[in-house]
Amino acid sequence: MYKLSILGNGPALPTAVSGKKRLIALGVAGCILASGGALASLGFDPLKMAGGPAPLPPDIRPVRTVVAARDAQGEAISLTGHIRARTEENLAFRMDGRMIARLVEVGQRVQKGQTIAQLDPQPERDALRAAQAKLAAAQAALHEASNNMERKQTLVQDGWATRVQFDAAQRAFLSAKADVDAAAAQLHNTEDQLGYTNLLADAAGAVIATGAEAGEVVRAGQTIITVAHDDGADAVFDVPATLIRQVSPAAIISISLTDDPGVHTAGQVREVAPQADPVTRSYRVKVGLTERPDTMRLGATVSGQTRMLAASGIALPATALTIADNKPAVWLVDPASRQVSLRSVDLQRQDSSSIVVTGGLDGGELIVTAGVHALRPGQRVRLAGGTP
Repeated sequence: MYKLSILGNGPALPTAVSGKKRLIALGVAGCILASGGALASLGFDPLKMAGGPAPLPPDIRPVRTVVAARDAQGEAISLTGHIRARTEENLAFRMDGRMIARLVEVGQRVQKGQTIAQLDPQPERDALRAAQAKLAAAQAALHEASNNMERKQTLVQDGWATRVQFDAAQRAFLSAKADVDAAAAQLHNTEDQLGYTNLLADAAGAVIATGAEAGEVVRAGQTIITVAHDDGADAVFDVPATLIRQVSPAAIISISLTDDPGVHTAGQVREVAPQADPVTRSYRVKVGLTERPDTMRLGATVSGQTRMLAASGIALPATALTIADNKPAVWLVDPASRQVSLRSVDLQRQDSSSIVVTGGLDGGELIVTAGVHALRPGQRVRLAGGTP
């Protein structure tokens, strides 16, 4: 008689076995399977009793954590800006004309009173000679009117002329005197116009831009050169509105070159734009430098570092925030059991990088900052790269 193989690795039943024996074999196999299920329901594990593999451990997720603590100094921030002269002056002629010379180039230094550019002076010289001639004619007319008035006065006293004739001579004298004053003023104005053909530097500095070349016809007020004065330099930053409110105006700003942090200086906020830029919605802030190293040239890209005002709450990374019952919450880790629990919190401020918690935390709690969306209350976690 053949043996029955339950696991299927014994010899196969021959085709000669009768149908009755086949039914008996199937019944025996069903009984064995049913008895195995019953033993498993009573807590008996045949594989464990036979020294099989241990059951899988509970689900433990790795998380990153930080310790909730109040920062007395405030969060450190860094912005990128550039160096500019405190005073940049656009020099221009006061009159129209043809520029015959520009005596400086970009990068050159100029001194106060130095000639920068010149206009063609010939038209103003002609006007000056005409004004001088007009003044001479007015002075001659005044001399004649003065003599005539004196003669009329003598004749009136001797009775040879009437009072009306004297009054007419006096009016002619006063008119001639006014003409002399007008001619003298015109001469003075013409002399000034001749002087305006020379463009002079108002202060010492360096030429940083030019606006016209020799031979061009320029108009009054058109920029010829731009001079950066030697009265100091600023580090200029475009600051978001959220940071404007969180940095003290008296804060010391550390300034360093972005490509060489070893070149550094310090400064304080000197000017804050009263209106935001219409495109970037940021505010232009100028930080006056206490001193400017020689290698920190105008236009150089710099980094400015300072600290925000100390928050009244606890600052945490924005990744620690989650939502529970439509309220902001964070996950806390029990240091002993390594189990997590949800804690509702009150927020003072929230942005893309950080949050400030004013209620719900006392300080010292272990807060999950990465992996918050894959947790459930009571779940065990493994601290990865955080506080052990």
